[in-house]
Amino acid sequence: MTSAASERFPDALRVPRDGATVDFRQLDISTDNEEEAEVPQRSSLFARFKERPLWQRIVLALISLFLLPYLLIVLYLLPFIHPISTLMLGDAATFKGYNRRWVPLENISPVLVKSVMVSEDGQFCFHGGVDWGEMRMLVQETLRGKSTRGGSTIPMQTVKNLFLWNGRSFVRKTLELPLAVSASFAWSKRRMMEIYLNVAEWGPGIYGIEAAARYHFKVPASKLTARQAALLAVSLPNPIDRVAGKPGRGLSQLASLIQRRAQNADAYIKCLYD
Repeated sequence: MTSAASERFPDALRVPRDGATVDFRQLDISTDNEEEAEVPQRSSLFARFKERPLWQRIVLALISLFLLPYLLIVLYLLPFIHPISTLMLGDAATFKGYNRRWVPLENISPVLVKSVMVSEDGQFCFHGGVDWGEMRMLVQETLRGKSTRGGSTIPMQTVKNLFLWNGRSFVRKTLELPLAVSASFAWSKRRMMEIYLNVAEWGPGIYGIEAAARYHFKVPASKLTARQAALLAVSLPNPIDRVAGKPGRGLSQLASLIQRRAQNADAYIKCLYD
């Protein structure tokens, strides 16, 4: 208000307050723009990240990459989340595409579950992600210079499929072990088996038991026979060379062994169906 207006309306600048008057002409009133100019704006998280030295950015990125699988393990607790594997991501990134149809565990033939367990991880119901007795034996055989099997449990194979890469290496195994233990702690046995059977590779671009059953035998996973289940189970270690739908003599013999073992494996799957 101008000084001329103040002289014409002196009382307009005074209001009663607790029996006294306040002269607004004596107050220091600043504008919004002036207040904003006095308070520096906070930089965004990304901007602060960019301001860090290069080595710090690299370390933070590596830490975030390391922690991401553990956050995803918690997310995958939700039954309506259908995880995909790193191989699926690779196929999608290279425009190859892939075939995967998610099915709940109750829609998978129990004989397939038994066949996979006796073939891949007979102690699945009894360990917490890692079969330490088997792992200790493999380490001892390796130190003696003997060739060894992979020794991977179903939880170890599951986290490898979800978060890591194929191929044997000390680095991958070091990352795999704590992930397998963490996933086994967070997920039920049913959830673990459900995820594993829905992300496992059964041929080029063929992922999950439903797509595998339809691709190799033209039936849904719920209708697999004992023979078909055994052939699919023994093809898991190398599904590119071991074709379940067209087995060679060696694969057929191995499938016959797994089929016989699966017939007496009801005790091995109690943690899934009791």
